[in-house]
Amino acid sequence: MAGKVETERLKNRSDRGLAVPKATRSTGGTRAPGRPRKEIDLLEVADTAGRLFAEGGYDAVSIEAVAEQLSVSRATLYRTVPTKERLLDILFERSTQNLDEAVTALIAEHREPADELTELVCLHINAAIETRHYMAVFFGGAGVSQDVYQRWQKFSHSYEQRWLGVVKRAMGANVLHWGDPVLTTRLLLGMVIWVSRWYRGSEKFTAAQITETAVGLIRQHAPQD
Repeated sequence: MAGKVETERLKNRSDRGLAVPKATRSTGGTRAPGRPRKEIDLLEVADTAGRLFAEGGYDAVSIEAVAEQLSVSRATLYRTVPTKERLLDILFERSTQNLDEAVTALIAEHREPADELTELVCLHINAAIETRHYMAVFFGGAGVSQDVYQRWQKFSHSYEQRWLGVVKRAMGANVLHWGDPVLTTRLLLGMVIWVSRWYRGSEKFTAAQITETAVGLIRQHAPQD
């Protein structure tokens, strides 16, 4: 019964996903009199660029290709996204902003260590699924500007430190087996990050199912009487 309740709770969390801030929308500049406004949605720009990366790699991504996919003119898109480097900036922001805000809010709730760990795993698995088309762009830094790669490294270090705090609290509460917390943190991150590489919507695994299985692998269970 407890397992069923936990699955439902995780499903509710995964169904909500990560909040999308309204600030990610842009009108793309001032429209000419009498012409309808064409709104450029930076989330759509990021998703489109990510799909192009997934399908054809770095060389497949361009302002022209993104404009064609979005059915807007190149001039319209150029007003908001003038360079390929800006495209990568948008991908970076899309990959990190919502996740960073969600993790910050979760840790601020001061939950019990077991719940905190489970919710953190769930948040990252949701993010891995949502950003799977372009998350791999930043690993290794191939094709991205030095500035974007350095920002990614800085984010990764900060994000790992937040996970480390959650792992230490979980170990202290006997939720996780005691071990080297840094090594444990990196192994856990590797597990949840890899979801972005193997996840396929056609396989019909839900984020809640993946989370429940992952947590079941890492949680320390009380001995049976």
